[in-house]
Amino acid sequence: MEHIDPVVANRFDTRSSRPCEFCRELDPHFIHRRVVDQMVAGNRKPLASAHLTEDGYVRHRMLELRERTSRKSLATA
Repeated sequence: MEHIDPVVANRFDTRSSRPCEFCRELDPHFIHRRVVDQMVAGNRKPLASAHLTEDGYVRHRMLELRERTSRKSLATA
């Protein structure tokens, strides 16, 4: 019998998840993502690590980096 860690199994439970507010605000293509890539765990802050999928995590991190670099370029201008 295969052992499934309950933490890993619950990570993909979309019943307790919600759309990532950070990504929704900053990603113009947010509505075109797969629904599971939009979601974060319901009991966590909208951070990259809270995303249910790796694709959601990566896209969130890309938005964070884009935001940081745009702030730096505005500060140096």
